[in-house]
Amino acid sequence: MADLTRSAIFIMTTDDFADKKKKYWSKEEAIINMQKYCALQERCHQEVRYKLIEYSIYGDTLEEILADLISNNFLDEERFARTFARGKFRMKQWGRIKIKQELKFRQVSPYSIQEAMKEINDNEYFQTLEQLIIKKERTTTFKNQYDRMKKLTDFALSKGYEYEYIAEIVKK
Repeated sequence: MADLTRSAIFIMTTDDFADKKKKYWSKEEAIINMQKYCALQERCHQEVRYKLIEYSIYGDTLEEILADLISNNFLDEERFARTFARGKFRMKQWGRIKIKQELKFRQVSPYSIQEAMKEINDNEYFQTLEQLIIKKERTTTFKNQYDRMKKLTDFALSKGYEYEYIAEIVKK
């Protein structure tokens, strides 16, 4: 009886592996699927490259597909960087430092990062930082003035804001 259950478990596990086999795309399938993938939301080159590698597309074929996506305007690094910067600033209220780091991590070119930073209005940036600090100050308890400054500064730094701006607002 014990041998029967072991073999049943073995059969189940081999069937599970059969379902998880890696899929392969032809070049035409890859182009169509990547066009859909890029049309859904803005993507960086790295995301598309990793997705193609996941489906076993390498070398010249991968580069040809990327070139096709770029030439048909499905993939645009600068457009991605601008959209990413606007979204992370407005929705998650990230600072410029954190946005730049994330774009560098995604291997976006320095030029595109520089252009993306132009999407963030200086006045709006300063107001957002000020609102974040005021909100944090209301929801946090402090032992003394030093503790207040440290907690608020650490919070704003973790959101990716510049120390000079933080210090100016915390002193008020």
